[in-house]
Amino acid sequence: MYEYRRRLTREIGFGSIRLGGYQPIRVESMTTTHTQDVRASVEQCRRLYEAGCEIIRLTVPTEKDAESLGAIREQLRNDGIDTPLVADIHFSRKAAMKAVEYVDNIRINPGNYANRKKFSSAAYSEAEFQAELEKVREEFLPLVRKARDLGVSMRIGTNHGSLSDRIVSRFGNTPEGMVEAALEFARMCESEGYYELLFSMKSSNVRVMIEAYRLLCVKADNELRYAYPLHLGVTEAGDGDEGRIKSAMGIGALLEEGLGDTIRVSLTEDPVNEVPVGFALVRKYNDFQKVKGPRGHVPVNQLIENRKAPVSCELPPFDPFSYRRRSTTGFTFGPHSVGGDSLPLVEVAARSTPGDPEGLREELASMLGSGSPGSLDLQPELVAVRVDSEDEAVLLDELLGMDEGIRTRVCAVVTDPVLAHELLHRVSRVRLDILEGEKLETEWLDKLHDRGAALEFCFVHRASSLTVPAEVLVRIARRASANGISRMMFSVDSSEAVYVCRRLLQRFESEGIDVPVVVRHSSTRRDRLDVLIDTAVQTGTLFCDGIGDMISLETALSPGEDALLAFNILQAARVRMSKTEFISCPGCGRTYFELEKTAALIKARMSHLKGLKIGIMGCVVNGPGEMADADFGYVGSGKGRVSLYVGKECVASGIAEREAVDKLIELVRSKGRWVDPA
Repeated sequence: MYEYRRRLTREIGFGSIRLGGYQPIRVESMTTTHTQDVRASVEQCRRLYEAGCEIIRLTVPTEKDAESLGAIREQLRNDGIDTPLVADIHFSRKAAMKAVEYVDNIRINPGNYANRKKFSSAAYSEAEFQAELEKVREEFLPLVRKARDLGVSMRIGTNHGSLSDRIVSRFGNTPEGMVEAALEFARMCESEGYYELLFSMKSSNVRVMIEAYRLLCVKADNELRYAYPLHLGVTEAGDGDEGRIKSAMGIGALLEEGLGDTIRVSLTEDPVNEVPVGFALVRKYNDFQKVKGPRGHVPVNQLIENRKAPVSCELPPFDPFSYRRRSTTGFTFGPHSVGGDSLPLVEVAARSTPGDPEGLREELASMLGSGSPGSLDLQPELVAVRVDSEDEAVLLDELLGMDEGIRTRVCAVVTDPVLAHELLHRVSRVRLDILEGEKLETEWLDKLHDRGAALEFCFVHRASSLTVPAEVLVRIARRASANGISRMMFSVDSSEAVYVCRRLLQRFESEGIDVPVVVRHSSTRRDRLDVLIDTAVQTGTLFCDGIGDMISLETALSPGEDALLAFNILQAARVRMSKTEFISCPGCGRTYFELEKTAALIKARMSHLKGLKIGIMGCVVNGPGEMADADFGYVGSGKGRVSLYVGKECVASGIAEREAVDKLIELVRSKGRWVDPA
């Protein structure tokens, strides 16, 4: 939790490559063509191969689709494309038994393979539970034996919300239920001497996804014979920046903890677009292995060949298996509230300084001049302005003039403690950057008075160890608190924000310090995709852990784009809903409508519905299951036909596609959730 250590897993065969162990973290994708359309499927596989995709998955809903895999594989191999192929199976045992003959890996969803129909309200007695489990065993073991004999590996891939009724009756639709569903199938595999396994625990809810993978590692590593590889992914992440940010948060949070051997970024776009995002995500961790070598990876909570060596582990300052926001003592400054039960605030940095008054005036007017903080135009509550001298402090004061509305939304950023004290009566918040190697005089702290403003102490971490920021800030917090300063918040500016902030919170917890914490990130990346991923991983991970009362960004993007990025991160972490949440799948061979086009249309007409969650699914497999927490759903039900859902309940089926979006809007309106756009 406090430094990068890759979980060492069993290395398994995967066609022309190996997976797990010290192998690179692989990047995969999935075709959106109909598998029986051999020509189109081969062409899309070729495009994925040319993009560098290392594993290609194809959907196999029927035996005919399974038979088509043979022709697809043969043509690809004849063309010199040896990329491993995966068959994606959900319901059909017969399709699985045929598909396993033509692929390098077969993915099984334990929620719907050989299990009874989902979403009933049936309760199971212990006898009924075991009787159905035995039926699952009877249907599943023939596939296990065939895969073992053919040398084909298997992914046991659980999806949140598509668990069987039997599992839900005992564990609920929870990470615990997801893990138990996978372990049931893994136990059956091991009972047959079959160990070529990997797992996935996917959800469209980033927090649920993270918790499920963590829980799986703890339970599986203590129960199963081997520590098996993990395939990481956030299902139904959507498209555009939102899809990339959401995927980066879920996948990146786990990669930071050393979990993950292969990933797939699921976007409602051309699958080729998923590949560069995947490589951008894993680059840091694969590069780490190249530089450090295998010795850079220390096994964490894993039992591989021998189970004798104990693994010591420091506990994190949060519950890794169940979300709970860190408890803080909140306070107000100006019109703002921070900490406590208040929603996390958003701050971005101005690029101009008071030394350029015209440039700064234009920036402030652009970011703060219209609307209200947190409105649908996604304005930040605060803008940070760097002040380097007393002259600039005077210029800032003159610029802000008598406009209290703007003055209370400006945070002055300084490195000089004396100047920080002077600015406390001119703005509602001051940030003091504490540079490595520079001494902060305790005499200044002892004379400090907040003057009704908020004071943030920010340690600028660059070269020191990951524990130094926590030690420095804890000392400051103790001293300032003893002197009666109550409007304090703390932050660390670091490229390793996840680790240093966890260290900070660990020390705060041990000292009983409950002040608000700002999750801060100043990205030095220049490429836009790298900025999105780096920022989402280093800040989004913390909010998913329940850490953070404010987010503050300064990247190579514009301040307006930084604000949008911050709101997207908070929304993906489900800690501040500022716009409509679209849970849309990437599509596959089960989809019989133009998913990208339809998703764009629904977004265009419904994106003003703040806080509403709408699922857009290609088929029932990723329908009511993966929109487990969506308010409304639009789900393909056949060629040119759509079903509409309220929650997990289908309320209208067989609707013609050309009418379905209008019917969805009517449904939202009938439930009292519609608001006319401005």
